Amino acid sequence: MARTIGSHGPTTMEAIRKAGLRLIFEHGYEAMSLRQLAAEVGIQPGSLYNHISTKQELLSQLIQDHINDLLSELELALQDKQGSVERLRAFVAFHVSYHMTRKREVFIANSELRSLEPRNYEAVVALRGAYERRLADILTDGVAEGVFDVDDIQVATFAIIALLTGLCSWYRPGGRLTKDAIIAAHEKLVLSGVMPHSAASPSGGDGRTGEQA
Repeated sequence: MARTIGSHGPTTMEAIRKAGLRLIFEHGYEAMSLRQLAAEVGIQPGSLYNHISTKQELLSQLIQDHINDLLSELELALQDKQGSVERLRAFVAFHVSYHMTRKREVFIANSELRSLEPRNYEAVVALRGAYERRLADILTDGVAEGVFDVDDIQVATFAIIALLTGLCSWYRPGGRLTKDAIIAAHEKLVLSGVMPHSAASPSGGDGRTGEQA
């Protein structure tokens, strides 16, 4: 008989979420079975239905929770930041830092979007749109202030997010650059792309190298 996690619903649900995240990341959504998930958590397959109704529900919830975390933590990162340049720096630093530490969630949110049923897909796309609008608003304000030179806000928004998220494909802890150096490099790339005459110079961008955090 499978090991039982415990009688507390929230504890078991958290174990299901963590196991589901790892299994989907390692094997893919289609390949992961609920029987495999139950075995990983240590409960009977039938007991899963006390916590999730379907595998699709689990995937949708994992992705939506990830983007909701992204949104709420971004708000904290932008809190008290003044001016569009400072807010854009804060956005870049937050996005890079978050994606360094939440690789599984980011990978699943991007690679398994195609696996969502239409209603769940629409909910996730709406959340992603809210995150993209936060960056678009910063760029729009910067153009209005005369500190950014951006021809197309939407194109710039998508390009910046793609650049910053691309870090997930190559970043490994313990590499040549420090976390601060990686953030500074991305700040320079982003700011040089939106400021007139490439006038951007990231704060703290001294090119330091060493072991990554």
